Amino acid sequence: MENTQGRESNPIIRDKEEEEDGHDNPLALLPKEKGWIGLDLYLYQGFWCPSMEIQRVMSFQQHFKAQDTDLILATMPKSGTTWLKALTFAIANRHRYTNTLSQHPLLTSNPHNLIPLQEISLSANKDSHQGGRILNLSNFQSSIFSTHMPYHSLPNSIKISNCHIVYLCRNPYDSFVSGVIGFGPFWDNVLGYWKESLKRPQKVLFLMYEDLKEDIIFQMKRLAEFMSVPFSLEEESEGVIEEISRLCNFNNMRELEVNKTGKSIRHFENKTFFRRGEVGDWINHFTPEMVERLNKVIEEKLGGSGLAFKTSL
Repeated sequence: MENTQGRESNPIIRDKEEEEDGHDNPLALLPKEKGWIGLDLYLYQGFWCPSMEIQRVMSFQQHFKAQDTDLILATMPKSGTTWLKALTFAIANRHRYTNTLSQHPLLTSNPHNLIPLQEISLSANKDSHQGGRILNLSNFQSSIFSTHMPYHSLPNSIKISNCHIVYLCRNPYDSFVSGVIGFGPFWDNVLGYWKESLKRPQKVLFLMYEDLKEDIIFQMKRLAEFMSVPFSLEEESEGVIEEISRLCNFNNMRELEVNKTGKSIRHFENKTFFRRGEVGDWINHFTPEMVERLNKVIEEKLGGSGLAFKTSL
């Protein structure tokens, strides 16, 4: 249910009718672009934010109180968010379902329902959601949340706490093929988490989508170690890692009925979260001139950062 409390006192958000009329609309003062699903994106705090999410972003920034045991999953949209959520959820809660995979929540719930996206799920009324925290399902052992926000705009409580952040990055060629999206520019979003991972590797784990595709078992072990729930030698010998990998396999999840119908995030049908998931698909969409131009932009934006991408496997 939409929260309208405090709408008049909030200088950022207004009713849709006011936006359309152009009366008393502060969003008109912000740079605007058209997003990949036709929604307006406004440049807010240095990143492109859908107009309808700005109030929730502000609420997240102001009211979210991170705990040291929290795990934050950060991504740019269309960069493997759904896959990361599935893997993380399955790893964190594996002891509940290792012997009962036929009853696993991932078979009947979209990963976005199991791990909330804070800037969309969080209501502006902090009192309605336990002090501004959307808790992961209470009977699970981890509090895991996700965000698309750049590092510099995260709530201060996340930055100063000992909670962990996992950032999943996808090469810009394939990311751009997936669409013009919010929470960029891509370069700023990626660099913020990359630099923080170099500065504090014990707090920020920087993963590459292409590395997950190339060696999922090794990357899952890295992820579990970072989450402080490493796989035991017994689990490895029993094939637990492989079982989770198969459960969370992109093609397997795409064929589940729950991921073919319905919506987990408003405006997005579940099936839109499973496009192709391939590395190198960009080659079917980019002309040589486009590649040359993008290469120059990458060098300009990321040169000297030490960050490099795999564009094929």
